[in-house]
Amino acid sequence: MEKQKIGFIGLGVMGKSMASHIQKAGYQLYLYNRTQSKAKELVAKGAILCSTVAEVGQSADIVFTIVGYPKDVEEVYLSDNGLVSVAHEGQLFCDMTTTKPSLEALISNKLSKK
Repeated sequence: MEKQKIGFIGLGVMGKSMASHIQKAGYQLYLYNRTQSKAKELVAKGAILCSTVAEVGQSADIVFTIVGYPKDVEEVYLSDNGLVSVAHEGQLFCDMTTTKPSLEALISNKLSKK
């Protein structure tokens, strides 16, 4: 069985460390970060740097997000080119940002309609 492809959006202190552990476990990573230089080490080890969050969503089976603030979560998931716009059946999303439960409920509701 082929390993699932993993997307990771947000490569700050926490995100970069988590993504590194996933990569060490042998998973193919698709990355997005506003500051692309933060992905340099992971890309050097085989991760694929995407130019948009939508590209991550189109490429990965499971997408992890850990961004700065609720407004960033909203942009990553709900913008015109956000993750919800490209979500497909069977895909999993895990947001690890400290955010509002009401925002997570809204995102979950929109994803459930895909």
